[in-house]
Amino acid sequence: MATDYEHPFQDPDLDPEQRIDDLLGLMTRDEKVACLSTNPSVPRLGVRCSGHVEGLHGLALGGPGRWGRDAPIPTTTFPQAIGLGETWDPDLVRRVAEVESDEARWVFHTTDFERGGIVVRAPNADLGRDPRWGRTEECYGEDPYFNGTMTVAFVRGLQGDDPRYLRCASLMKHFLANSNENEREWSSSSFDGRLFHEYYSVPFRMGVEEGGSRAYMAAYNAYNGTPCTIHPMLIDVTVKQWGQDGIICTDGGAFKFLVNQHRHFPDLRRAAKACLDAGINQFLDRFQEATIAALEEGLLTEADLERALRGVFRVMLRLGLLDPPERVPYTRVDPNDVPWEREERKQFVRHVTCKSIVLLKNARARLPLDLRRLKFVAVLGSRANQVLLDWYSGTPPYVVTPLEGIRKRLEPDVTVAHAEDEAGALELARAADVVIVCAGNHPTGDAPWAKVTLPSFGKEAVDRRSLTLEEERFILEVFAANPNTVVVLVSSFPYAINWTDDNVDAIVHVTHNSQELGNALADVLFGDFNPAGRLVQTWPRSLEQLPPMFDYDIRHGRGYMYSEGQPLYPFGYGLSYTTFAYAALRTSAETLSSGERLSLQVEVTNTGSRAGEEVVQLYVRYENSGVKRPNLQLCDFRRVAFEPGEKKTVELELRAEQAAYYDVAKQVFVLENGTLELMVGRSSADHELRTRVTVVA
Repeated sequence: MATDYEHPFQDPDLDPEQRIDDLLGLMTRDEKVACLSTNPSVPRLGVRCSGHVEGLHGLALGGPGRWGRDAPIPTTTFPQAIGLGETWDPDLVRRVAEVESDEARWVFHTTDFERGGIVVRAPNADLGRDPRWGRTEECYGEDPYFNGTMTVAFVRGLQGDDPRYLRCASLMKHFLANSNENEREWSSSSFDGRLFHEYYSVPFRMGVEEGGSRAYMAAYNAYNGTPCTIHPMLIDVTVKQWGQDGIICTDGGAFKFLVNQHRHFPDLRRAAKACLDAGINQFLDRFQEATIAALEEGLLTEADLERALRGVFRVMLRLGLLDPPERVPYTRVDPNDVPWEREERKQFVRHVTCKSIVLLKNARARLPLDLRRLKFVAVLGSRANQVLLDWYSGTPPYVVTPLEGIRKRLEPDVTVAHAEDEAGALELARAADVVIVCAGNHPTGDAPWAKVTLPSFGKEAVDRRSLTLEEERFILEVFAANPNTVVVLVSSFPYAINWTDDNVDAIVHVTHNSQELGNALADVLFGDFNPAGRLVQTWPRSLEQLPPMFDYDIRHGRGYMYSEGQPLYPFGYGLSYTTFAYAALRTSAETLSSGERLSLQVEVTNTGSRAGEEVVQLYVRYENSGVKRPNLQLCDFRRVAFEPGEKKTVELELRAEQAAYYDVAKQVFVLENGTLELMVGRSSADHELRTRVTVVA
């Protein structure tokens, strides 16, 4: 009963909009302004809300970004987001996000509220359209459907499945088309409405409509000349079309960039008005002085503030922060059960990291390494004895480096040697039975903010100037000393490792940041885990295969969807220690009409002697379309486990709306009559089976 509470907004059984009406009516003007920050608490009324935390691959309350300030809290730390993408396993990604949200709730309810938060800035739903992008590590790859699928999985994992309450609120970033770091404060990402709806906005739309996210961050850049922070699309698309009704925040510093970088307004007062008019309701800036000045000048009214804050308080209500704690299932945590100390959590990180590893080459079946033949192993290279953390990482409770993981896996009578200097390394290489070279980028550039030490390094605020692995010369020298060399590329993004691919028999790729990196790598190298990760970006052979960095029209030859060149490694590529055969592709119908779903079945058999997983991928090609369509388009995928010799029927699905294109003139998706070629196989360049269906619009 409302009479049991001092104020109606405290009554959990009252209609949410009525509760917000009451709360806003009790707040002063200055309290309303203050609540436009990232923490909308109202201490005078006993309203204690949540601020933001980072969480791309684990709760970040420490790490290089000092998210824990001067007192970091260790938290479970997974591979980088691009590595989570390389698992091609949405259910696994959802479970990763569940772990993160569990730890966010634990910190939030067992420490003071200023230490943690349950509004999590994740996932990054941006598309990795260019491997030079410095923040490639934060996204899930280049494909809109794939990224959207992973975004939905992460959002659902963070938010939980309670019908009333969110475990955490997933705040996606950065809307929209934010994939250049150089000049990001004032550059414009320019492309037409078709690419907006068919490519760049797809993961965000899926995150809202399918995942249930009700929070996102606007990007720094402009879209077609208008800064994203004040772009009409925030309301016209995300609110009116998708149903977003929660938090829309600026990126850090983006408010002042409207004046001093984009030069869109003469002063911050007018910028403040434009932000609120466009739908912004949280600022990651010093905004209060300008907002109050805009109120006093009459540019804004208290009604404008109240309209904006409704979305913020809707999210806080869903988090249960205005309800009695006993009503909220996620408040019940045991302060003595430290989640990142649980053994099953450590084993889960190891499992996730194993599933993220991509086998790029395995000529002459060099891998897995034969333990019976090893007496002397040299583990060399810059990344051999490191687990490097990126800017959005937390502080892991421990780390296992590649060198440590390999040493732990081998018997005591096997010598595992390492040398930091090149001369010593080459001497070890000549004496070793096998050499494992761990090379790759430094995820924070090994330098202060906005600087990197090597051209191939990239990070936030810095795009890459090269795709060349600087350590490839060292790999060449090691290989000359001992051809029995395995290369482990530990990197946040693609490298054009042409010489290595031409000469070295065994190459694996793993991303940075996992606390279990060394153990998982050893599991793969020595055959305890059969790798099945797949690439989520096209790996070019050179910079010359890429369009200009600022060309956002991907139809000009970008990625697997539109490129005409032969890449070093294609999108969806990855090898296994076993082999798979495809047969008997069947479709549930020969035609596909609007609103329908087409089911495909394919028989896949593990034809090798090892258990393993295969990532079965469905692509479509449009025949005789009236508009330019992608060369290929991913429409579904499944990661499936097989015992040796086992045959399974794998089911895939194609929805009619996936085959539609966006008609800019009519501003709707259109399904056109024609023929679709359906291709099922193991990558975008390897299609085992094909069939056709007729589209009847």
